[in-house]
Amino acid sequence: MAAIKRRRGLPAALAARFPRLLGLLGGLLASGSARAAQLPEDRADLMYHYYAGGGVRADGPALLVRKNLLDKVSLTGTYYVDAVSNASIDVVTTASPYKETRREKGVGLDYVVRDATITLSYTDSDEPDYRARGASLDVAQETFGGMTTVALGFTRGSDKVGQRGTPGFFDRATHWRYRLGVTQVLTPRWLVAVNAEAVSDDGFLGSPYRAARVFGAAVPERVPRTRTSRALLLRAVGDLGTRQVVRVQYRYFWDTWDIRSHTLELGHSRYFGERWLADGYLRYYTQNRALFYADNATAETLYVSRNRQLATYKSFGIGAKASYAWRRVPGQYEIRLNGALERARFNFSDFTDLRSGRLYSYDATVMQLFVSATF
Repeated sequence: MAAIKRRRGLPAALAARFPRLLGLLGGLLASGSARAAQLPEDRADLMYHYYAGGGVRADGPALLVRKNLLDKVSLTGTYYVDAVSNASIDVVTTASPYKETRREKGVGLDYVVRDATITLSYTDSDEPDYRARGASLDVAQETFGGMTTVALGFTRGSDKVGQRGTPGFFDRATHWRYRLGVTQVLTPRWLVAVNAEAVSDDGFLGSPYRAARVFGAAVPERVPRTRTSRALLLRAVGDLGTRQVVRVQYRYFWDTWDIRSHTLELGHSRYFGERWLADGYLRYYTQNRALFYADNATAETLYVSRNRQLATYKSFGIGAKASYAWRRVPGQYEIRLNGALERARFNFSDFTDLRSGRLYSYDATVMQLFVSATF
């Protein structure tokens, strides 16, 4: 829920993808050959990101710097800024549009021990009425000569929730995330991956600004203070030869709020000459409503919400990415220019626009432009 709150107005399907900081095109062309665990390359990335959709605009810069030490340790630092202007449907029908800036700082450490990579990371995010902190530990172990990789991970997050204009309002939320993944090389051209995640949330999981409707009257949103969710991701990547790769992935999500969602993505990547790498993809997402969600409740219940991210909706997205090797000296450095653009459509089945009385729908645009330098 923290990631959703930090981008109020973005649907969960996009909010989970929007902050993928840099490394945008890394790993598009997977290799089927086995290799021992090794550290990522030294690199520096500078990015500009932009989101617009549903009355929300968020943009800003991002920076990543990675440096290896003694061939065993890699240190990473990140900085990410969101300048958010919000006049979404939730805001304009119950409150006033607002602007705010969120800043996120992060540090990470990768350590290689034989065929295992251990990763520690910490992030700290601040905005006027919200502060989120998170610490993660991940371990990836290569086995069977590098043909199989098993990954385990854990993240603990802690949020402080406030409300602008209400000095006495203060609450907390805590999040635990557990990850397990297996990647298997099937043939020199094909690999598959299975990833599972379990999330447990506790504390204030709603929004102090959002109102629900009961018998047509606005009432404060009331949501449970606990939530447990599970997700399973299946992915297959195949090398078609002639420097082309196809991929297909499916994700299933379910939680104790009775939400079920399905995500299907198809993608194709290929090189054009020695300098251009292009990628295109299609994504389809669908989910049902939460147990206590209601567009206009007809009975008083313990919990009630009109958060459109908990409603029934579908989305379809189409995107493209491109990378150009601008300057390159083999064995010394490479500078790449990268860009990504996605267009998505969201259609709601049980959330109405109170201004028109019609079912709500909107389009969203996500853009990322960045420069990467490896050295």
